[in-house]
Amino acid sequence: MAALRIAVAGAGWMGRRHIATLARSSECKLSALVDPASSAAAAARDAGVPLYSSLEDLFAQERPDGVVVATPNQLHEQHGLACVAAKVPALIEKPLSDNVEAAERLCVAGERAGVPLLTGHHRQHNPLMAAAMDVIQSGRIGRPVAVVGTAMFCKPDSYFNEGPWRREPGGGPILINLIHEIGNLRALCGEISAVQAIVSTAVRGFAVEDTAAINLQFESGVLGTFIVSDTAASAQSWELTTGEDPNYPANADEDCYVVAGTRGSLAIPTMRLKSYGGEASWWTPFVNETVTVTRADPWDRQLENFCAVIRGEAKPVVSARDGLQNVRVIAAIQRAAATGGRISLG
Repeated sequence: MAALRIAVAGAGWMGRRHIATLARSSECKLSALVDPASSAAAAARDAGVPLYSSLEDLFAQERPDGVVVATPNQLHEQHGLACVAAKVPALIEKPLSDNVEAAERLCVAGERAGVPLLTGHHRQHNPLMAAAMDVIQSGRIGRPVAVVGTAMFCKPDSYFNEGPWRREPGGGPILINLIHEIGNLRALCGEISAVQAIVSTAVRGFAVEDTAAINLQFESGVLGTFIVSDTAASAQSWELTTGEDPNYPANADEDCYVVAGTRGSLAIPTMRLKSYGGEASWWTPFVNETVTVTRADPWDRQLENFCAVIRGEAKPVVSARDGLQNVRVIAAIQRAAATGGRISLG
C-alpha cells in the first residue's frame, strides 16, 4: 500500500511535533509544509519537502491525501475551510477554533461537503485513557458518581516573557490548558450539562487568571470538581504524571484524576483501582489492584487514526463535533467565571 501524503500547515512548535511524528510513520509521509514565515524555509529544507505560503498555493500545485492544521488558533477556521473546499481531510489541532461560532461553521462545512475533520486532542489516543474508559464502562467501579481532577503546575517567568500575549485575555490556563482536560473528562464521564467557576489573579496579577476552581455537572448525574493553576508547585497534572511527553519530568506516583463510583474508584494515571469485594460500606476493606496498561505514543496513534479515516477504514476518535463541544464547555466556564453564575450547556 502506497504511503499517504500528508501536508502540515504551520511550522511552529506544534507543527514540528507533527512533522516528527510523520517521520516515524510507515503509513504516511510528509509531502509539503505550508507557512508564510521566512523561518519555515529551514524546516522545509530539513524535511526535504516543498514549502508553500498558503493552503491555496498548495492545492493549486498538488492535492495531498490529508492536511494537519497546526497554525495559530484564530486561523483554524480559515484553514479548515480551505481544506473542506479542496475536499481534503484535515486534522485540526486543538482547539478546533478560538470561538464557538467559528467551530460550528467548520463542523457544518465539513459535514455538508462530506470531508472528514478531526480535532487534535491527542491525549484521547493515549492507551491510559482507553484503559480507564474500559474500567468505568465495564462497571468495575459501579455507577460513577463523582470525579476530581487537577492540572496544577508552575510555568516559569520565561514562558510569559517569550509570549507576552499569555498575560492578557486570550491567554491563561483556562484557554491554554483546560481544554485538554475537558476532552478527557467528557470521555470518562459523559457530556457536561452545567458549569460554575471562580478565578484568581492573586499570584501573578495578570489581566488573565492564574488559578481557577470549577464545578462540573454531567448529564449522567456525575458531579465533578477541577482545579487548574499555572502557578502551583505541584506534580498533579497530566503532563507531570503520565510520562507522555519526555520534555517534562515524570512523577509516576502521582495522579491527576480520580473517578469514584458506587463500588469503587479509579485513580489516573497510576491506574490504582480500589473496589469493594463485599458490601459497599466505609467499614468494608477495599480490594486494591493496579490495572495493566500497555503504553504507546498517543501522537503516533492519533496519526494512525487519521490515516485510517482518510482510507475510509475508521471513524475519528476525536471528531470535529467533539472538538466543538470542548470549545463550548470552555466558553461556558469563561462565562461562569465572569458572571459568578451557573451556566447550562443546552
